[in-house]
Amino acid sequence: MLQEIIADATARMGKTVEAFKVDLQKIRTGRAHPSLLDHVSVDYYGTQTSIPRAANVTVEDGRTIVVTAWDKQMVSAIERAILESDLGLNPNTAGTVIRLPLPPLTQERRRDLVKIIKSEAEQAKVAIRNIRRDVISDVKELLKEKEISEDEAHKGEEDAQKITDAHIKKVDEAFAVKEQEVMKI
Repeated sequence: MLQEIIADATARMGKTVEAFKVDLQKIRTGRAHPSLLDHVSVDYYGTQTSIPRAANVTVEDGRTIVVTAWDKQMVSAIERAILESDLGLNPNTAGTVIRLPLPPLTQERRRDLVKIIKSEAEQAKVAIRNIRRDVISDVKELLKEKEISEDEAHKGEEDAQKITDAHIKKVDEAFAVKEQEVMKI
């Protein structure tokens, strides 16, 4: 029973770390990357679809993303979706090809992005700590119902703390990498 609780907590904490890393990918660093458009949806024949599923997304150079629509009729819809997104990009269209030049980031904007990243990291850490709190609560409930001994309860709490520390370290490492990426000129 105790192993199941710890395994579930480990899986949930892992999902939290992965969700944090996905959120980090959405934060623009000034360099072109195809995953920048992963969360932008376009109406693809009545279905909301992410742009990479409706078109080919590549990087032309360090500052330009190229979106090639698979269907000529989708070009204007893709262009509109990019304009309406929170990315702040201005698409240049030529036939079925949409070019997205990324403007360089100012030092002030870089500092703002680091603050946003730090906030996201803190939210991920809080979510991980909440999972730990749930595990410790479950362990205390098992002890109260005398399904486990006090030694097992103590070991369960120690295990919960160890996996919490490991996952918080992963969040901190991802934050440090993204911070360096954003601050690099």
